[in-house]
Amino acid sequence: MAEANQTVDVASESKKAKKKAEKKAEKAKAKAEAKGKAEGAGAAADAQPEEDVSKDCYGDLPVINSSCRPGRTFVRVEDLVESLADKPVLVRARLHTSRLTGKNCFVVLRQQCCTVQCIVTKGETISKQMLKYIAGVPKESIVDVEGTVRTVAKPITSCTQQSTELHVHRFFTVSKAEARLPLQIDDAARAEAEDDDESSGAGPKVNQDTRLDNRIIDLRTTTNQAVFRMQAGVVHLFRDYLTSQKFVEIQPPHIISAASEGGANVFKVGYFDRKAYLAQSPQLYKQMAVCADFERVFCVGPVFRAEDSNTHRHLTEFVGLDLEMAFQEHYHEAVDVIGELFVSLFKGLRDSFSSEISTINKQFPCEPFQFLEPSLRLEWPEAMALLRENGIDIGDEDDLSTPNEKLLGRLVKEKYGTDFFILDKFPLAVRPFYTMPDPNNPKSSNSYDMFMRGEEILSGAQRIHDAAFLVERAQHHGVDIEKVKAYIDAFRYGAPPHAGGGIGLERVLMLYLGLKNIRKTSLFPRDPSRLTP
Repeated sequence: MAEANQTVDVASESKKAKKKAEKKAEKAKAKAEAKGKAEGAGAAADAQPEEDVSKDCYGDLPVINSSCRPGRTFVRVEDLVESLADKPVLVRARLHTSRLTGKNCFVVLRQQCCTVQCIVTKGETISKQMLKYIAGVPKESIVDVEGTVRTVAKPITSCTQQSTELHVHRFFTVSKAEARLPLQIDDAARAEAEDDDESSGAGPKVNQDTRLDNRIIDLRTTTNQAVFRMQAGVVHLFRDYLTSQKFVEIQPPHIISAASEGGANVFKVGYFDRKAYLAQSPQLYKQMAVCADFERVFCVGPVFRAEDSNTHRHLTEFVGLDLEMAFQEHYHEAVDVIGELFVSLFKGLRDSFSSEISTINKQFPCEPFQFLEPSLRLEWPEAMALLRENGIDIGDEDDLSTPNEKLLGRLVKEKYGTDFFILDKFPLAVRPFYTMPDPNNPKSSNSYDMFMRGEEILSGAQRIHDAAFLVERAQHHGVDIEKVKAYIDAFRYGAPPHAGGGIGLERVLMLYLGLKNIRKTSLFPRDPSRLTP
């Protein structure tokens, strides 16, 4: 009887297990069917793309061919300040960087020296398609951006506009850059200390040739934008000061019939059926203008030197800032004017270009330029004594070598606290034949150089204005009189005593900013190995 009961219990448990298994299978089937339906619905949703709610608010604009003039008002990046908070604006600038992060795209726009942060956020009027489009626009493309200016709680230190940002509504590409650039702006703008050490992990170094081969892009860095605004400032300050001192600007020729002052380092050019030369200096024409009773003249223009000098401070073509003036009693009248000119220039750069100087110093750190008012003036024996006190063996009639120039600059800075000084009374033996000798010392001359940070920036002198004396001095120097006949003839009809000098624009700016190579202050440099771009 017990065995029968056990059989019944086993059968009952077997039925229960079977029913349990069947229920479990039914649940699994239902779950699989539900999952299949969900996946099908998802696939169907994917097949139906999300509606682009901002399809008319972004894209590539057609080429602007001046077919119409809508009259829109564009706001400059530098003007995106707190006073425009909550106001809509339209900006045209370069796309400096873009970064897509979740539902936001962060963009930096750059316009010359200025940058601003922009934010595009996915929402009711901004689609994910618009975010993807903006993130895909190549760097350096020119874009039109419409948005609302917003103030920020925390300064945006990575941009020049630190108190505001732009919340974007519309974004259009005006001119698309190629996706692959020969150099990256961020790499070209890296601080000098980082740029000198690739192992620091700061990023790749952009060498000088790459920069100059792709100068159009290199010039877009905020540093270069600042440098060449300062260069324009130097010319403006030079003109303003000399004009205030009754100087007249002249425009001398740069194609001449004979080598300037009989020099050999000239570029020859074909001139119809004869040879001509590119001017090494406008000196003859400045002096001729003084003889023509303009009395005080200056000029700004190209100067050409066919010197095979591949140094940090030489170019084969540079911009000359030249001046010449008649004086009444002593050539120091001219030295005084030139010294005051430099003080006026240094003050103007310091006071009017502080923002540009700050921008440049971020990439190329440098101590502020120091100068005295009036300018320090040393005579040759004083400078030689200073060098000899510091172990330099130099003769009374030896010229200054480049290393000795730099040492003298350091010694003067230590003793007098100035980066600019005038060195007067150079030895007659090291100056050109047209330099007036010192009447009180047969081995000295009425000539002078001016220095910035230990490098010569101007060379000048009282010129001999008597034709007979010029011939005598030319013969003494072994100069072929026929080669300088045109120069000497300029003084045969009555010439006032006069003096002057020539300044290299690029060198002034290089030394004022403490840059290490003159190619940094030349827009498109020309040297023995570079003729392009």
